[in-house]
Amino acid sequence: MDDPLVGELTLHGRVMPASNATFVGEVGDLRVVYKPVAGERPLWDFPDGTLADREVAAYLVSESLGWNIVPRTILRDGPHGLGMVQVWQEPDPGQAAVAIVPADSTPDGFRHVFDGVDAQDREVSLVHEDTTGLRLMAVFDVLVNNADRKGGHVLAMGDGHRYGVDHGLTFHVEHKLRTVLWGWLGERLTKQEQEGVRRLLADTELRERLAEHVTRAEVAAFVRRCQALLDSDELPSPRDEWPVIPWPPF
Repeated sequence: MDDPLVGELTLHGRVMPASNATFVGEVGDLRVVYKPVAGERPLWDFPDGTLADREVAAYLVSESLGWNIVPRTILRDGPHGLGMVQVWQEPDPGQAAVAIVPADSTPDGFRHVFDGVDAQDREVSLVHEDTTGLRLMAVFDVLVNNADRKGGHVLAMGDGHRYGVDHGLTFHVEHKLRTVLWGWLGERLTKQEQEGVRRLLADTELRERLAEHVTRAEVAAFVRRCQALLDSDELPSPRDEWPVIPWPPF
């Protein structure tokens, strides 16, 4: 079957602000996001490969899990050269999977993450919804070692589905997990989560496909993370040696 993302790519505008060059366009009738490698800013702590490759690798893991966390993503040529192209997903503006609320007012169905003050020096709390879909995303982030799960990188769809986007800072060999989705720390894995991790460990083809986008050392570290999570059988707690919340959190 032909891939709908490989046709002619037409750009309509650039997403501002964005740390790296990000464009919105179309491939046929399909709206897409295009992030060219040429528009990536060098990062001292992610010196190997490209952010675009890491985004594609994250999609491959999402597909192997079968959880539909990352929208369809490929690496292809475009108007500004080789880059990541991903199917655009339009979130529901009336929903928020991650939110900042007044302190001590966590809504029903949400979990508290941390407290702070806003730009007006008001005491606030960061919270996220307590749903299966978002929890699967939290497990996914542990596995790919996501260093940048901000609230704005969670797309709340009108049908209740939650997509995760912006996975350029993933797969590092060192522990770099930074996320706003800490609400389930220390809880045991569900059967669905255990089965998903086992699928990854059994998917030898996935390892070869990942090696086309990240280093062999990073693939090996990914496998170790999968096994470690399965062995511990619980969602991890923050580590003291590394900032655990991305900044800004949205």
